[in-house]
Amino acid sequence: MYGWIWRHLPGNTWVKALISLVLVLAIVFVLFQYVFPWAEPLLPFNDVTVDQGMAAVR
Repeated sequence: MYGWIWRHLPGNTWVKALISLVLVLAIVFVLFQYVFPWAEPLLPFNDVTVDQGMAAVR
């Protein structure tokens, strides 16, 4: 897949590397701005249960 993307990008190696960096940064931006906030309520990271039954014994 990455080879296919690399072959289809225009320009020489430096231009392809710059375009690839911009694409990666755009994907990361979209993930942090839209995908992760949408998925956060669906994930169980905040479902923490602490037992209040017995106090710690020293």
